[in-house]
Amino acid sequence: PSCLADVPEWNFDGSSTAQAEGSNSDMFLVPVRMFRDPFCLDPNKLVLCEVLKYNRKPAETNLRHTCKKVMDLVKDSHPWFGMEQEYTLLGINGHPYGWPDNGFPGPQGPYYCGVGADKVYGRDIVESHYKACLYAGVKICGTNAEVMPSQWEFQVGPCEGIEMGDHLWMARFILHRVCEDFGVVATLDPKPMTGNWNGAGCHTNYSTEEMRREGGLKHIEAAIEKLSKRHDYHICVYDPRGGRDNS
Repeated sequence: PSCLADVPEWNFDGSSTAQAEGSNSDMFLVPVRMFRDPFCLDPNKLVLCEVLKYNRKPAETNLRHTCKKVMDLVKDSHPWFGMEQEYTLLGINGHPYGWPDNGFPGPQGPYYCGVGADKVYGRDIVESHYKACLYAGVKICGTNAEVMPSQWEFQVGPCEGIEMGDHLWMARFILHRVCEDFGVVATLDPKPMTGNWNGAGCHTNYSTEEMRREGGLKHIEAAIEKLSKRHDYHICVYDPRGGRDNS
């Protein structure tokens, strides 16, 4: 396929994925973004889809549908996003990759943007992910070792409008797929290790065209003022468990 119009809709049994009841389980996969496939290579494609229920309404987990409506409403302001996705590499046993089996590595400090086998764990995995994203056409633009050993970050953007979610989700998918080949697991959990260890998140940089112009600071401050009135609501939708994962 050379464009999305060449990709057919598919359907699947939603009861197999806990997205539907067995009595009425048809779900539709509607293609919305296409990337090159870094695993099977050209001419194969990876296709990101929206999920619709049997009645063609968005599935409960399909938050892209409403996000796209909002992005279409504000397209004239050209909203840009730059996302910094932190993650932690774990062994199959759930223990951070490269950590001692019984105990902990030395205290945090030398690991952030570190170099050396005693400072960073899993760089070959990280660079494989980076190259796979570049091949796919994901707008990945950087990566670095994070504060906790075996914790890393990649950056996606700048992306405009709805493509921010599409590119971030594809980058996440490719990360999990690359880790599978290495026999490790990537987690986006905000606090994978209790205690005095760095948390992880997805720091999102955002701007509109008027924010990027001369004198844009007043528009930034106005946006912050609006956001402050919805703080509790935003916290509730920042993770799958209504804010509890980030508590």
